[in-house]
Amino acid sequence: MSNIVLETRKLSKVFNDAGEPVEVFKDLDLKIEQGECIAIIGRSGSGKSSLLHLLGGLDSPSSGKVLLNNKSYHTLNENEKSKARNQCLGFIYQFHHLLPEFSALENVCIPLLLRNMSVKEAEAKAEVMLEKVGLKSRLSHKVGQLSGGERQRVAIVRALITKPLCVLGDEPTGNLDGQTADHVFETMLSLNRELGTSLVIVTHDKALAKRMDKTYVLENGKLES
Repeated sequence: MSNIVLETRKLSKVFNDAGEPVEVFKDLDLKIEQGECIAIIGRSGSGKSSLLHLLGGLDSPSSGKVLLNNKSYHTLNENEKSKARNQCLGFIYQFHHLLPEFSALENVCIPLLLRNMSVKEAEAKAEVMLEKVGLKSRLSHKVGQLSGGERQRVAIVRALITKPLCVLGDEPTGNLDGQTADHVFETMLSLNRELGTSLVIVTHDKALAKRMDKTYVLENGKLES
């Protein structure tokens, strides 16, 4: 029996534009299984990022529902939703959103410390993961001392350090040059395979999307495989 970690049922989103309703998508059904890698592609403005925000519980649908680990977001209050996100999800964005005043090691420790892990244990876990992605010599470097690719690898490790059920990536390599983007993407896939974490990314890069298990196209409000 397959293990569904994230699911949408009849998901719809309508925005209000100067008093006029604009339907982004309607009745989307999507199932993401444990360990599965999924890409969602589509033109700018098709609603890819809106869908990702709904999957992450960062926005509410106009109708339908999103289930994370078999629990619907709409049944949770804000505290419960935040806790579910921290326990079950990781996020990677086009821009790394690392805290510049902290080192690479300290940035990766933050999700573990939020789970009340001791500083010593958090640092030990973070060090092991950062070494796996080739950053052993950069642990104590502040964000401003890291290259773009190094920053994004730190962001990936931060997203995966808690071994979440699913990682959501919004154009995670979109801000990098081709060779660096390829290296960073390989890092994501390698850690995905090792940890058994599901991976959902929205991207414009069709070559990158082809390397995922499944690719969906979001077009005219519909999700097509």
